[in-house]
Amino acid sequence: MKILAIDTTSGACSVALYDDGQVAEQFFRAERDHTRRLLPMVEAVLAEGQNSLGQVDALAVSQGPGSFTGLRIAISCVQGLAFSADKPVVPVSSLAALALGARRSHPEWGEAPVLAALDARMQEVYWGLYSPGDITNALLADAVSAPEQVVSALRAAGYLQADSVSSDCAFYGAGPGWEYPELAALNPLEVSRESAIHAQDIAVLAAQLWPQGIQVSPEDLEPAYLRNEVTWKKRERIRQR
Repeated sequence: MKILAIDTTSGACSVALYDDGQVAEQFFRAERDHTRRLLPMVEAVLAEGQNSLGQVDALAVSQGPGSFTGLRIAISCVQGLAFSADKPVVPVSSLAALALGARRSHPEWGEAPVLAALDARMQEVYWGLYSPGDITNALLADAVSAPEQVVSALRAAGYLQADSVSSDCAFYGAGPGWEYPELAALNPLEVSRESAIHAQDIAVLAAQLWPQGIQVSPEDLEPAYLRNEVTWKKRERIRQR
């Protein structure tokens, strides 16, 4: 199984090739340089393993949530490559990839869930809670919420004591969304705020999803913004003032 994965969800740009369990990746933090870097990175990753685009079984991409611009860049690139090579696409949650990457970076973490959180701006976070056993399935589905709403959702689902916000939590934290004080006050087992979304983790997750038949044709690939278009346009107008 060979899967080519691409990500530009946040402040980084990465491409990876999963080849029967082995993963090669190029990763750069380049907030404004994604478009220029992507195709050369794809060529380099394929060439490293002496592969061509036609030899991969599928492409994979972060479906979101994340930066509106970043999601569109990666999805458009993957759609173009998939069309040209007549390959299907495996869409992967960016939060699942963030949770898997945090576990990869912290092999000492035990068998507890990971709450992945990205800063969604406008005083909100993109977040999801992931099992250590199967990160392809979220314990609490990806959502965009104010930090205090995240706390309420965790309490309602039984992951927090009903009478306390600051008690120790039986889960880990990953991602820059944990900078919000409402989340930091939860006192998780450990927090990895520096964790980033990597194409190699998207590729590994796609390799698990592919046998389950989770794939779409390039024309059916859609981003999972979680916020609607009206909210996005309002935010763009605010930035332009």
